[in-house]
Amino acid sequence: MGAMSDYWENKVIDHLFRNTSYTAPTALYVALFTAAPSDSGGGTEVSGGSYARTALAQSTTNWANTQASGSGASTGTGGTTSNSVAITFPAPTANWGTVTHVAAFDASSAGNMYFWAALTTSKTVNNGDAAPSFAIGALTFQIDS
Repeated sequence: MGAMSDYWENKVIDHLFRNTSYTAPTALYVALFTAAPSDSGGGTEVSGGSYARTALAQSTTNWANTQASGSGASTGTGGTTSNSVAITFPAPTANWGTVTHVAAFDASSAGNMYFWAALTTSKTVNNGDAAPSFAIGALTFQIDS
């Protein structure tokens, strides 16, 4: 399920309680890690071997509502969303190592992290493996736990 980053927590507080404007990014970029990030960032993101973050626009088509019943407005009580389309990374052309974590950013490189989570099952990704992906509904982010 994961955690909100310090960056995102601060943006939500400032926007909701302090009347500070916030401009959402045009897409979220899903990133893979071989060492855990934390709320303040860090971790070891996969690099090399054709790795690239995968962009997924914020939309009712790409992300489920909180009741997981379709693309309508969220009215659920769990504070959870998941991917409504498959998220596929490039096929590795070198060993990526053992992927243990995932995160969502606002840029294709560097940028600000919004959420991060440990994978339920780590996955070793090697040169020549099929392109890693998250099936529909496999990647979830939860705001309220």
